[in-house]
Amino acid sequence: MTGRLVIVGAGQAGFALAAKLRTLGDSRPITIIGAEESLPYQRPPLTKKYLLGEMAFDRLLFRPEHWYADNNVEIRLSTWVEQIDRAVKQVIMQDGSVLGYETLALATGATPRQLPPSVGGALEGVYLARDKRDADQLASEMRAGRRVLIIGGGYIGLEAAAVARHRGLEVTLIEMADRILQRVAAKETADIMRAIHRKHDVVIREKTGLKQLIGKNGHVVAAELSDGSTIDVDFVIVGIGVAPNDRLAKEAGLEVGNGIIVDSFARTSDPSIFAVGDCAELPWNGGRIRLESVQNAVDQAEAAAGIIAGGNEPYDPKPWFWSDQYDVKLQIAGFNLGYDETLLRAGAREGSASVWYFKEGRFIAVDAINDAKAYVTGKKLLETGINPAKVVLADSTADLKQLLG
Repeated sequence: MTGRLVIVGAGQAGFALAAKLRTLGDSRPITIIGAEESLPYQRPPLTKKYLLGEMAFDRLLFRPEHWYADNNVEIRLSTWVEQIDRAVKQVIMQDGSVLGYETLALATGATPRQLPPSVGGALEGVYLARDKRDADQLASEMRAGRRVLIIGGGYIGLEAAAVARHRGLEVTLIEMADRILQRVAAKETADIMRAIHRKHDVVIREKTGLKQLIGKNGHVVAAELSDGSTIDVDFVIVGIGVAPNDRLAKEAGLEVGNGIIVDSFARTSDPSIFAVGDCAELPWNGGRIRLESVQNAVDQAEAAAGIIAGGNEPYDPKPWFWSDQYDVKLQIAGFNLGYDETLLRAGAREGSASVWYFKEGRFIAVDAINDAKAYVTGKKLLETGINPAKVVLADSTADLKQLLG
């Protein structure tokens, strides 16, 4: 096949798709369309090492600029697609120009949910934490002694809290649910992470939502919370989840659910169009999920590249995630969806631990806190399909290696 592949989205998934095709020896013309002005780059370090000033931006780039020309990959930056015309296989850009395709890949990612203007979301000093522009704006705000309110107790909010404390800010984090990490982790993991943040003097207020941000001369200066209290703030970071960027697909008549619906080969309801990464809803364990992770973005994109290049190997997700907070590395293997039992295991080193998830007696995931051995063991168990003996897991002195047989 020699027809043009157009990739909409220049993030992790979009770049991985193009790079894998070239590794496979596929020489078709490729065009990547990216809305940002920067070449494709890693996002996770943006709100960690980059924001802390420990890593220059050029170190975040997947490849230097010459790689694209060397590999016959056209990249159009500061450009976005407004419409897909499936009938004539064209995408229409924001400036009205058109680009034809034989194969189209949607790697449009997800967008952070914003606070509505009705509660002060449009005030200056209210930030998201998703791209380079967000990180650059936050860097100018993060000065020792300033007061930041973080809205949302998921991984994004907790990572932002850790960076802010590292920079010497006063941090208050609010979570309207009963506890932090309620949607993504067990109570045991949440308890460990809460204790770590409180040790670093983060004020965590659970069961507390935002009622209204208060502005002065257009800039946020305070926040009225759902418990009736008011706190003074210098700026706000919003981390209340993301929504898949599926507008293009929906308007083009593709099947959409919680993201763009794809099969095990990353194909949408139009066989000429693929979707990969955070924007895609894919089959998994008899159901459907949308995985928001770097690992899935890369693995699914590379699997799609294999299909586009003429292969027929379906994508079988093996989820894993990570989160760095202070000197704590939280590593997650598996996906804890629908768990009905957990087991907390102390690690060999002080402060290390792991939380093991089960569903109907089967092991499905592990959270490892500063415990690489638990993470590696759990990952291997999931890959091999071995169900670990709970009596071994419950004994913190037992060697995890015996679980692997």
